[in-house]
Amino acid sequence: MKIGIIGAGNIGGALTRLFTKAGHQVAVANSRGPHTLADLAAETGATAVEAADAAQGADLVIVTIPQKHIPALPAGILDGAAEGATFVDTGNYYPRERDGAIDEIEAGALESEWVQRQLGKPVVKAFNNIGAASLFENGKPAGSPGRIALPISGDDAAAKAVVAGVIEEIGFDVVDVGPLSESWRQQPGTPGYGADFGAERLRVALGEAGRERTEAFRAQ
Repeated sequence: MKIGIIGAGNIGGALTRLFTKAGHQVAVANSRGPHTLADLAAETGATAVEAADAAQGADLVIVTIPQKHIPALPAGILDGAAEGATFVDTGNYYPRERDGAIDEIEAGALESEWVQRQLGKPVVKAFNNIGAASLFENGKPAGSPGRIALPISGDDAAAKAVVAGVIEEIGFDVVDVGPLSESWRQQPGTPGYGADFGAERLRVALGEAGRERTEAFRAQ
């Protein structure tokens, strides 16, 4: 599969390593230019590209940048993806630590629904509730004791199937949260966030989640 990754921070770097190891063709970009990704490209065999080129011809495009930078992405940055491509948002809203207040989210908009509107493409929310080190180091073969499960949410069943497939391929089980309108169940501050649960415990945690954003994850 041809995969484009926009963002080469902790999660983007981990996914670049995991997907290339799994045999996928990966193009990776950041905001500073491909020359700054030379080491990652040499390590993994991924192709470092300009952000505007990351989605070109890609079957799967992963946007993994700070929430505050989403509106600054060039218009149409995802338009060159392959027909029927799947788009993933890995982002989380951290108003106090990083992003500042985003008025629409503070007013109640869900993180990934807000991202979807900014991008103009339907997204699957995934890879947002696990730390980068755990993502990179803790994948296990299917059926292994202690295998971690990751939640996904989105409105397109075929797109979710694509995302579930690559998640399982890199060593994790999948729990389908439902439509994107239910993605609040996997946002920061919920019981399953950062918990590295197996599938059964993750389902319980998702069911215990509350819709209201916790104090620590609201702007001051």
